[in-house]
This record gives sequence, structure tokens and C-alpha cells, in this order.
Amino acid sequence: MLQPIGLLWGIVTLLFGILVLVYPKFLRYTVGIYLVVVGLWAIIPRLHF
Repeated sequence: MLQPIGLLWGIVTLLFGILVLVYPKFLRYTVGIYLVVVGLWAIIPRLHF
């Protein structure tokens, strides 16, 4: 079965997809936010404070 975090990302992706279909200019903000979140998610665990 799907892991809870995978199900959450699937729901978020579906919602963003619907918003992009409704508001095409929303795509640039969606992609920008997605890249920032994924980048931070990749960097923060590797930082050693």
C-alpha cells in the first residue's frame, strides 16, 4: 500500500494540478514553490549544526 507521506504528496499534486488547469498563470508559482520545498527538503537534513 501507499505510505502516508506518498499519499499526502499525491493529494497535494492532484490539487495543484487542478489549480493549474483552472488558473494557468498559477503554474509558475506552483513550480517555484515546489522547487524551493524540494530543495530545502534535500539540504536541511544534510546540515550539521
